Amino acid sequence: MSVVKTTILISTKNRCADLLFTLEKIRYLIDEQLTCVVFDDGSTDDTFEKVKTQFPQVQLHRNEVSKGYIYCRNKMLNETDADYAISLDDDAHFLSDNPIDSIQNYFDNNPSCGLIATRIFWGKTTPETLQTEEISQKVKSFVGCGHVWNMKAWREIPNYPEWFDFYGEENFASFQLFKTQWEVHYVPEILVQHRVDLKERAKDTKAFAFRYRRAIRADWYTYFLFLPWSKIPRKMAYSLWMQGKGKILKGQFKVITPLFLAICDLFLAVPKLIQHRNALTSQEYEAYAKLNEAKIFWKPEK
Repeated sequence: MSVVKTTILISTKNRCADLLFTLEKIRYLIDEQLTCVVFDDGSTDDTFEKVKTQFPQVQLHRNEVSKGYIYCRNKMLNETDADYAISLDDDAHFLSDNPIDSIQNYFDNNPSCGLIATRIFWGKTTPETLQTEEISQKVKSFVGCGHVWNMKAWREIPNYPEWFDFYGEENFASFQLFKTQWEVHYVPEILVQHRVDLKERAKDTKAFAFRYRRAIRADWYTYFLFLPWSKIPRKMAYSLWMQGKGKILKGQFKVITPLFLAICDLFLAVPKLIQHRNALTSQEYEAYAKLNEAKIFWKPEK
């Protein structure tokens, strides 16, 4: 029997300390059957030199000038010869035992699964309990900081759209998988810790505006790329209404500028939206709507 190859892919930029911590956490996994590829997207904090020195077993690539993390993710996925590709953020690592065995066994037993969405704990400290009563299930989408590609599925869909820039490429890929009859499965047996303090992130006004603008426009992009035309007006109206009612009317005036810029982005993206439109049929939309929502946050269960 041929050996199943699995790889870990990490894109990074100017977060050397986070990356080194992650690599130390996953060092035990890297051997002849499991490679680790790090793509340094133009860092200026000596990331390349430190990884090369401290982790010589890691396959290291670099852009001298930043080309964006989506570019890096596409390049790594398109160049790997692995059967399964684990995508981790530079500030994320496994908490579950034997994650590689779990991944390989799950794909073996679920041949229609094109992508595994892992259970993700958001926080800088390890939770006291890792146990969960959640079960594996089909879902609409996944989170970028921790997921696993069945490379057969990746090779049947278009690359992540670099013009999304930041946010939303996961939903793009999920719709493409659905169109080609591959499934996204949430597999809670595989647990990843994403070392992010969400409360601290929310306090950073500049970062909030950056993320909010790109998150909301990415949702709108996917509406126009994949939904039947009849569904788009209601979706857009509801989205705009919720931004007004749920945020602006409650005094969150910091969303006004990024919301306006997101609307401008949508109009500027019209040629690309027309070019890349791959809409679901009405029957496909009904089937897609019945899927469970993406599992983004996991909290320890009492």
